[in-house]
Amino acid sequence: MVKRRRFRRIGIFEVCNALLMLAVCFITLYPMWFVFINSFNAPEQALLGTVNWFPKEFSLASYSVVFNDKTLMNGFYITTMRTVIGTAVHVLFTAVVAYGLSKSHLIGRKLYLKIALITMLFSGGLIPTFILMTKLGLYDNFLVFIIPAMYTFFNMVIFMSFYRTIPESLEESAKVDGASDYGVLFRIVLPNSMAVIATISLFSAVYHWNDYYQGVLYIRSQDILPMQTMLYKIIAENSMSAIQQQAMAQFGARLPGNSIKFASMMVATLPILLFYPFIQRYLVKGVMIGAIKG
Repeated sequence: MVKRRRFRRIGIFEVCNALLMLAVCFITLYPMWFVFINSFNAPEQALLGTVNWFPKEFSLASYSVVFNDKTLMNGFYITTMRTVIGTAVHVLFTAVVAYGLSKSHLIGRKLYLKIALITMLFSGGLIPTFILMTKLGLYDNFLVFIIPAMYTFFNMVIFMSFYRTIPESLEESAKVDGASDYGVLFRIVLPNSMAVIATISLFSAVYHWNDYYQGVLYIRSQDILPMQTMLYKIIAENSMSAIQQQAMAQFGARLPGNSIKFASMMVATLPILLFYPFIQRYLVKGVMIGAIKG
């Protein structure tokens, strides 16, 4: 006998929900697609300002200008170095602090947690923070991107919640074998915490890569200006003259400013988008384990 396959009836709610999700996806993805398409459009097509699904005339002129501009490429290098160093330092420092505060026998633990919680709820304000950075010698210094972002209370709580899921017997057996607290942390705890490390690394990397405000406030030298701050000035202040002069010298014609802006946005955005899929499988696991068992 041939068994008949039963198809589940799809309700009106599910259809409306699917259409709503498709609309949200379209609204979210189309601006990125618009920038991507126009960055590859020929200068003549970019001047028209039309909405296209695909490039009318394929051209790499805008990318040629961006990659040949030493200022933008130096900003890309500064952003990359800031992201790599800042993420590594943040994960290491937060992991060490969270490991200590996760131990109930730590003297003054509750006081430390209350002080740390205050930093999450309240800030010193823009002017006091600016004065502090200046007094510490961090103004117009590359370290202003690294030191203030070494620690966040929210990420520390995620680390602490994850540490509580590791059996205490595992740490005790390591100490019986002669391992110190740092030995237990770096040889036992952290190797078993790759999910939460990947999660915090993603949070920190996205922050460092996308942040432009620190550069606006504390950086004046072009040598250590991040690319995101340069893009902010290009978009907000419309400071395209130097790059357009290079485009005129290279192509013998005026390259539209919007075309160069689109290409710069893609160069600044794609690396972090390509980084995300490699650790996506750790993201939900790292957050949910701490949330459920913490």
